[in-house]
Amino acid sequence: MLRLLLGFILCLPLLTQAQPAAAVSEPNEAERIVRVEPIIRDGKLYIDADVDFVISGDLRNAAQKGVPIYFTADVEIMSKRWWWFDKKVVKEQQTWRVVYNALTRQWRVGTGDLSMPESSLDDALSLLRNIRGWAVANIADLDADELYEGQIRLRLDTSLLARPFQIDAFNSSAWSLATPWKNFTFSISRDELPH
Repeated sequence: MLRLLLGFILCLPLLTQAQPAAAVSEPNEAERIVRVEPIIRDGKLYIDADVDFVISGDLRNAAQKGVPIYFTADVEIMSKRWWWFDKKVVKEQQTWRVVYNALTRQWRVGTGDLSMPESSLDDALSLLRNIRGWAVANIADLDADELYEGQIRLRLDTSLLARPFQIDAFNSSAWSLATPWKNFTFSISRDELPH
């Protein structure tokens, strides 16, 4: 038993070296966050982001038939700590619903109960491609003169789809739209903190 365990331990580095080349997948260049800008205004931290993505033909066809599709943006902001794990100070999500109404021949996009009419799917998606004024934190909860590291991504949220489409999304790469995490940094000066 000891020889078997020792043999396994000696072979472990060989097994881990053979895996990375096959396990690493290249992110799709068409799905990425181009720009992220943290903005401090009115005692809050806002995020502006420009996202570059193209939806597949299958997803476009389903949306044109009236299937609501959901996109979720995730943002996380960390405070570095040398003596322990990094502290997560912000973890926020915002979900948009894009739906086509065949009776009115109108697209609607929005968050929560609020939605805006749009004339086409591309116009509806422009709201997601250009995220503006997303309030993610109160400045009072953050420290002055500290460098914060954040990351943001946008993904098709298949967990909110109707059950039959969740199964289809699980089995098809056409329904797996997600940008890689985009990193950003910022700090808050003492002048920007509320007095």
